[in-house]
Amino acid sequence: MPGQATDAGKVSFCDAKEEIRAELEGLAFCDRQERPGAREQRLNIVWRNVVLMSLLHLGAVYSLVLIPKAMPLTLLWAYFCFLLTALGVTAGAHRLWSHRSYKAKLPLRIFLAAANSMAFQNDIFEWARDHRAHHKYSETDADPHNARRGFFFSHIGWLLVRKHPDVIEKGRKLDVSDLLADPVVQFQRKYYKITVVLMCFVFPTVVPWYIWGESLWNSYFLAAILRYTISLNGTWLVNSAAHMYGNRPYDKHVSPRQNPLVTLGAIGEGFHNYHHTFPFDYSASEFGLNFNPTTWFIDFMCLLGLATDRKRATKAMIEARKAKTGDGSG
Repeated sequence: MPGQATDAGKVSFCDAKEEIRAELEGLAFCDRQERPGAREQRLNIVWRNVVLMSLLHLGAVYSLVLIPKAMPLTLLWAYFCFLLTALGVTAGAHRLWSHRSYKAKLPLRIFLAAANSMAFQNDIFEWARDHRAHHKYSETDADPHNARRGFFFSHIGWLLVRKHPDVIEKGRKLDVSDLLADPVVQFQRKYYKITVVLMCFVFPTVVPWYIWGESLWNSYFLAAILRYTISLNGTWLVNSAAHMYGNRPYDKHVSPRQNPLVTLGAIGEGFHNYHHTFPFDYSASEFGLNFNPTTWFIDFMCLLGLATDRKRATKAMIEARKAKTGDGSG
């Protein structure tokens, strides 16, 4: 169960005008007016990240022009790489390493680590540590992508500024002994830069060029740049949209929501109110295989004997929680 570090009845989301003003001005946290006397803290912008993310998204927009010029196989390959990328985050860094909601044998962990490097969203250790902080200190300054600071911040802004001191301080107190003990996690962390270059950019680009004669230009922009940008935003929508838009049938006292559109973009991660209520559930949803490609993948790995010990919330547990804390919508 996720720890609630704030009382939802006492700390409300800042309104739309405050969010827009905070995002445009780049000033203090949007809850500064809710806590009189609190020290105003300016955002420490990381301009290198601002430039790189801007160039990446401009490259993705340009990539759209190349779609009609590319071979159909290249487009299919780009989509296949998107699925691999997503699984490296959803089945790997999220459900396996962050929540330990199932167990994976060595070949599967190696595959998921490689797919996670293709995702290029920080190494598994840092991703899982920050995600555990997100659950334990959700919607506080110790939450890396605190949604109370506005849509832009929780979507991409948190990557464009230095981490809040509380994120670093509280993150150091989390138990990450299991991550430190996993040789696959440590190997990926040690060689992260080279694995990212190979898996995120070189491998997706070379395959279409070498096997079916696509131009390197089209391969790079479609299978690497466009695919990477879309996968990033799919993950970020879980932090932003799924914390602001949707219903809360399991726990109306937390901000995460059920968001079907996010579920489509993040291959099963949009059942977010459920996930924050039952974070140990390997399916991250009450509905099992109901458009949850990540759950399909984990179940298939179990059939192959590569995954075991899937954890699930019982039907009785779910219904009891709905009746106690749900908003009555489901």
